[in-house]
Amino acid sequence: MSKAIWLHFDAFRLLKVIRQSNQYRILHMRRFITLLLVSLTISVASAQDYPIPPKRTTASKVGFFAGVTPSWLFVDVAPINSFLVPSGGAPFKDNGIFMFGGAGAVYIGVINNLRLGGIGLGGGISSSSVDASGIRRDADLDVGFGGITVEYVLPVIPRLDVALGGMLGWGGVDLILRKDTGQNLTWDDEWVNFGPGAPGTVENITRTLSGSYFVWMPTVNVEYAILGWMAIRVGAGYVGMSAPSWSVDGEYDLIGVPSDVNGEGFILNGGIFVGTF
Repeated sequence: MSKAIWLHFDAFRLLKVIRQSNQYRILHMRRFITLLLVSLTISVASAQDYPIPPKRTTASKVGFFAGVTPSWLFVDVAPINSFLVPSGGAPFKDNGIFMFGGAGAVYIGVINNLRLGGIGLGGGISSSSVDASGIRRDADLDVGFGGITVEYVLPVIPRLDVALGGMLGWGGVDLILRKDTGQNLTWDDEWVNFGPGAPGTVENITRTLSGSYFVWMPTVNVEYAILGWMAIRVGAGYVGMSAPSWSVDGEYDLIGVPSDVNGEGFILNGGIFVGTF
């Protein structure tokens, strides 16, 4: 056989091998595309069980919980400072009052996602001054209240809820005023102060001015269940006070108290709770 014939035969074999190789690649490419489409179909079907973002949950809330509720109450102290400073005392700072307490609730079941509970909070701030004569004046402002809470819970997504509601209860403010000479006290001095007093002397005194109020507090809270038995809360509200009744040292009626001397103000709150969520 001539050399030309052999060259033609080899070229034919090479083309056949290339054609088979291309067919093999195309076959594998088709298989790869088929597997890819099947995988994507399975992934999409699986993703329907866990949508992004998650679908809004419609399950009714059940159970109960209790925990601690640190809060920050922004009380308007300007009306009190307007009397405190001219009397020689130091003004209260106006950056709010840290309050601490507890809260709890139970889902009643009669109305879906409605819960009843209770909350109690208390806290205070202080000021102190010493004048040129060495007379010390201290003042404490304490605010506290507690009551029954009613809240309707809106489940947003699993583990995340928004609670709308409020509190109705009782509480008030205590304004404790102390003045002393800074000197050592004796038994005889106390009886002189209890009696008519020595002319020209400054008596050491302590007065507690207490105001009792009907307290109402609308709130909105966002709650997230970290675990099945633990949740955290952040929220806000407003503390309102009505129908005041004032007294001195818990014994004597106090009249003429300005209406803007109270414990009202916006409140920010948090919470850590244990229970069923």
